[in-house]
Amino acid sequence: MDVRLTRYSRGGGCACKIPPGELEEMVAGLPAGGGTAELLVGLDHGDDAAVVRLDPTTGIVATADFFTPVVDDPYDWGRIAATNALSDVYAMGGTPLVALNLLCWPRDVLPMEVAREVLRGGHDVTREAGCHLAGGHSIDDEGPKYGLAVTGLVRPEELITLDAGRPGLPLSLTKPLGVGVLNTRHKSTGERFPQAVAAMTTLNRDAARAAVGAGVRCGTDVTGFGLLGHLSKLARASGVTAVVDTAAVPYLHGAREAVRDGFVSGGSRRNLDWVTPWTDFGQVAEDDRILLADAQTSGGLLVAGEVPGGTVIGELRPRGEHLVVLR
Repeated sequence: MDVRLTRYSRGGGCACKIPPGELEEMVAGLPAGGGTAELLVGLDHGDDAAVVRLDPTTGIVATADFFTPVVDDPYDWGRIAATNALSDVYAMGGTPLVALNLLCWPRDVLPMEVAREVLRGGHDVTREAGCHLAGGHSIDDEGPKYGLAVTGLVRPEELITLDAGRPGLPLSLTKPLGVGVLNTRHKSTGERFPQAVAAMTTLNRDAARAAVGAGVRCGTDVTGFGLLGHLSKLARASGVTAVVDTAAVPYLHGAREAVRDGFVSGGSRRNLDWVTPWTDFGQVAEDDRILLADAQTSGGLLVAGEVPGGTVIGELRPRGEHLVVLR
């Protein structure tokens, strides 16, 4: 059955996230802890996952991520959602161990065989990652949503966090930007963009291993808050200013044309509004600002350090007037 899944999506992929400013206000002041194990990473800076110390050499990484359809093909959507959820563990320097499906499905509207294709996509990605996929939870809902709850392992001394950045470190990005505007075009026109699907289904496993091997201890992945949003969080947590060489930032083929033609999600525009008060945009054009704030789905790693295969896009400097400066 040929179904356009994106028609059932208010905001595709990570663009459907609650805006970052509203999210920070919502969780501000919520207590952390309460368990018996040592909490290494919690709510303090909005890192990609929670981490507790199991013993002196082992930390447990826990995360959950799910979203509305970002592409029409159910198998591809399942692969993208699973890749995105696993990325939270990789972004912390960890290795996924076991995952559970999270599925919301309008069973009176969409056939269950379509849901099966979504689950098959998630299964194939977790198998590629060497991560068990062992059941999960499903509900009958008015709109389709899919993702994973993932548990992984990390060595505490190899943990990658938002607050470990230091002046003088380069900034590296491991995937090109632009999937947000391409997905918005896909949702509107039905055009297919294999380059976007390929980027979103590429595991951050190898990039994470390279980062850990290079001694990187500060980083995140680039998802719904866009490059500028996630970079702002890193700079704030680390007490530094991030300077970006905009000419060095890589983009997927067709991304600039999508912005030019007006295919920009509401989530990307909200991202740009959110970062504007603490960003020095210099002479950077409006279209480039939008691309830098574009809500990504299953984006690459953004790390403080040089990573084989990554692109150096800037550096960290001592904290100045702005959190982010564009050159």
